[in-house]
Amino acid sequence: MENIDFGNYLYRLRKDSNLTQRYVAYQLDVSDKAVSKWEMGKSKPDLEKLKKLSVLYGVSLDELLDIQEKKRDLKINKIVLTGGPCAGKTTALTWISNYFSKRGYTVLFVPETATELIANGVAPWTCKTNYEYQTFQIRLQKIKEQIFDDAAKTMKNNKILIVCDRGVLDNKAYMKDVEFKRILKEFGTNEIQERDSYDAAFHLVSAAKGKEDVYTLSNNVARTENLEEARNLDDRIISAWTGHPHFRIIDNSTEFDEKLERLLKEIALFLGEPEPFEIERKFLIYYPNIKELESMPNCTKVDIIQTYLKSTDDVEKRIRARGIDGDYLYYLTEKRKISSMKRIEIERKLTKDEYLKLLMEADNKLHPIHKTRYCLSDNNQYFEIDVFEEWNNQAIMEIELCSEDEIIKIPEFIKIYKEVTDDESYKNYQMSREMPKELIRKRVR
Repeated sequence: MENIDFGNYLYRLRKDSNLTQRYVAYQLDVSDKAVSKWEMGKSKPDLEKLKKLSVLYGVSLDELLDIQEKKRDLKINKIVLTGGPCAGKTTALTWISNYFSKRGYTVLFVPETATELIANGVAPWTCKTNYEYQTFQIRLQKIKEQIFDDAAKTMKNNKILIVCDRGVLDNKAYMKDVEFKRILKEFGTNEIQERDSYDAAFHLVSAAKGKEDVYTLSNNVARTENLEEARNLDDRIISAWTGHPHFRIIDNSTEFDEKLERLLKEIALFLGEPEPFEIERKFLIYYPNIKELESMPNCTKVDIIQTYLKSTDDVEKRIRARGIDGDYLYYLTEKRKISSMKRIEIERKLTKDEYLKLLMEADNKLHPIHKTRYCLSDNNQYFEIDVFEEWNNQAIMEIELCSEDEIIKIPEFIKIYKEVTDDESYKNYQMSREMPKELIRKRVR
């Protein structure tokens, strides 16, 4: 595995010291390319070079070696477990702890903030306004998550799973959109940053949808909703998280124990236990009604700029800028094909500087892809509809699955032309090889 994280650390140290690669190379008696390879994670300096770097950058050798070790091994995943009222989250947290602890993870739980506040007298009905209450809740949520993030970095185990019992985006379900945006602005953040700060989000559907006989208010002091209110709230929470790059909905189509087993399987699949598989089906669809999509509360628009890096034959590397209205987050993804539907996929977030640096490794033979993605939650499944600038009568719809035989329930308003899961010409990588005019020719007949 490439030492990208440690390379980025060396890059930041050099920048903070206001030194050029050429100067560092001269001081260490190496070539500019050697320094560049260290900072790109292509190679690592030996012990003698690390000693000289520690002097040059004003850090101790012990610190440099310690950071090198931590950057290489430590893996922290932060996920959010959300859901409608009486969905089974409390029991699910116990299952998650038992299951992943046995698989070598240190599992940390950020407790539900709303329950903590309401149980201790701070509630929407005790505060002057709901807006003030939501502000307090978001503030405490962010403080708690930061403490758990910082604590995780000090732990000896290299595999850390932080599970947030609800996250910041849950507050959106209890507020008007304009109020939610206003609060986030007061905290110096935005919806994209907060939503995608979690590596994955898993939603347990309320018992009020399909398991009404077990719906109860007795086991949670913060729960006050009747069945209809619970259903509506469940829908609003799903809408709030729609748009996350890894969002899964666990419905009530099975008995409760199997529901939780499906949740564990989805989390394990995301974590790459035993391997980070991605199971995906892809469809060529007739051009959707954009106005209709954008008017749906369960649909979120995201802009994506995708650039492919120089790669080997069996591994595909790409970087993405993902966001809306100038607010972007950045990702590096590596994929290795196993079958037509299954791939091993490893993804991590990048800083803006890391993203810009990796742009220098772009494969000039491939064209960057700019697409508008509509993330759609429908019938407890999560679809991604990609609209390309070069196409005006067709689009591509994808869905990630937990298993290859999972049944897909296509939304009624989506018109399928054909499935293209096995068609290499509709892979983004292949499409990036073609000129825009060639893409235009690929039209639904």
